[in-house]
Amino acid sequence: MENLGLSPEIQRLAERAMADIAPKFREIDEIAVHNTAKVMAAFRENRVSDGCFAGTTGYGYDDKGRDVLDRIYADVFHTEAALVRIGFVNGTHAITAALFAAAQPGKTILSATGLPYDTLQSVIGISGDLPGSLKYYGIDYKQVELTPDGKPDYEAIEKAAADINVSAVTVQRSRGYSERDAFTVSEIGWICDIVHRVNPAAAVIVDNCYGEFAEKLEPTDVGADLMAGSLIKNPGGGIAPTGGYIVGKSRLVEAAAYRLTTPGIGGECGSTLGNNRLLYQGFFMAPHTVAQAMKTAVFCAKMMELMGFESFPAWDAERSDIIQTVYLRSPDMLSKFCRGIQAASPVDSFVTPEAWDMPGYDCPVIMAAGAFIQGASIELSADGPMREPYCAYLQGGLTFESGMLGIMMAAEYMTEKNK
Repeated sequence: MENLGLSPEIQRLAERAMADIAPKFREIDEIAVHNTAKVMAAFRENRVSDGCFAGTTGYGYDDKGRDVLDRIYADVFHTEAALVRIGFVNGTHAITAALFAAAQPGKTILSATGLPYDTLQSVIGISGDLPGSLKYYGIDYKQVELTPDGKPDYEAIEKAAADINVSAVTVQRSRGYSERDAFTVSEIGWICDIVHRVNPAAAVIVDNCYGEFAEKLEPTDVGADLMAGSLIKNPGGGIAPTGGYIVGKSRLVEAAAYRLTTPGIGGECGSTLGNNRLLYQGFFMAPHTVAQAMKTAVFCAKMMELMGFESFPAWDAERSDIIQTVYLRSPDMLSKFCRGIQAASPVDSFVTPEAWDMPGYDCPVIMAAGAFIQGASIELSADGPMREPYCAYLQGGLTFESGMLGIMMAAEYMTEKNK
């Protein structure tokens, strides 16, 4: 630890934190074992072999590895079909394809969990009638606000979803930049039950980013019709170089594939360019890697608590994603936290993060991410918008050891005036 320049005070705080959080780590390990068993069973059932790792070029016809990986994702998430593609440029892209799979001109898409994440607001048309947005194609958007304590308003959801014009109901599992906890799989199940009861024709679509393998069950186990996420978050295991996935009912997955490529071709094309092994290996590692990220988040929450900062969720709270919110209450402290995370990163540790006007956001955002894969949020990173209450949103940690040292470095920066 001397090589990282950590003070004795920070090391003592870390030792205190580790002593308290040991029982929570045992819970996380139990979830990881359960989810690893699911993944291993799917690999065996689908007879994964060396031949699955060969990639294709050009059109990508007859890509055995791509097609077998689709079946593995469908098996693990207990769905009829899956679409796992490096052609998805990020999670927002995959979620957009999922939304359009259930969208119908003249109909309504209803958000059951309030305003969606910033980058999706241009997709639905809140930030303008952009070409290609849902609004541009005559698809209406409505939302149900959360309760004052940040929970789903089940009564309001029931009333809004009963409208026959609603063709899809969306759920954002993780918090984004909002001040609420991630929704548990159980809570998402309640939403699915309500929607299917009052409007059987409507599809429930879940944005599962940051949530995969955080619990023993997934939203598709409790009624979600379609679910989407990013491969450079949880399910890529820190190894997948890019891409996204969609799983769910066959007709909806097929419609999403038509949005990704073109009607009539869908998932039949799409070369993998030698990336199959990375996608397989990343998914195999994912339950363990997610556990490392969750342990890092728990350690962060306890460490910040010992330093007098409020964290959400608390270190001993139930968790449904890998994100940890830290209320830093000032732009200076938010900057120091992010600079400390960057300084302890394996890549670009010498870079000093600065807030800037990122596309898709309404205020400057500061981001710390010294990652092997650009933008990979399963690797240790921290970011936050430069607005009240100046929260840092920490996620990832390929190994707990590196994640722990990253948090300690952030704490060091926060306690030294010259950082």
